Amino acid sequence: MKLAKPRFDIGLATNNLESMLDFWQKDVGVPLDHVLKVRRGQNQHRHDLMGSVLKINHFEEVVPDTPPAGYQELLIASDKTSQHLSDPDGNAVRLVAAGSDGVTQIAVRMGVRDLEAHKRFYSEAFGFPERPYDKGLAFQAGEGLILLEQDSQAPSDAEFRGKGWRYITFQVFKVDDEHKRVLDAGGGEALAPVTLGTTARISMVRDPDGNWIELSQRASIVGSLN
Repeated sequence: MKLAKPRFDIGLATNNLESMLDFWQKDVGVPLDHVLKVRRGQNQHRHDLMGSVLKINHFEEVVPDTPPAGYQELLIASDKTSQHLSDPDGNAVRLVAAGSDGVTQIAVRMGVRDLEAHKRFYSEAFGFPERPYDKGLAFQAGEGLILLEQDSQAPSDAEFRGKGWRYITFQVFKVDDEHKRVLDAGGGEALAPVTLGTTARISMVRDPDGNWIELSQRASIVGSLN
């Protein structure tokens, strides 16, 4: 898979907007880029995370307390002292020294039920190169890392709706082609490719544990939705 942007994005949902913005902007130091009105009752507060996007999706309706997805922690390379933090909704974030565990930009740490199944998934569906990681497996996704650790308590059918880290996004040149590639490699389909006005063409796929992954062909990045 050829990424249109050499970084991935990460998204969460919340009802707790003011406290979340205060934490991420002041405590972590991630600046707000802009607010995207996704639909009535949902605004996406998009923050610049070293070239990646932290998507804080604020909903007017109550976000359900469903079981967590496999995305367990966001790691951010930093020149600050290493810190384990938790935002007001309990989402884990860790500031790490640049280069620690190979993290030079950001990484997402995941608990998975079957390391070999995820190894095949990220190797075949995405073509990401494997990197050393003594706690499990790691894959290089542009400048970011996907860190996979064996976890018997990881979900087998991860839900999209709910608090906590819920999805990651890869920007690609042709959503339809990459969506088919993921399905051909054994990935699950959550949303067939659909065009969102003149902004983007997106789809949603699922990994072996059902975790959601957005594929996005964004006009502002690739220039065309055709």
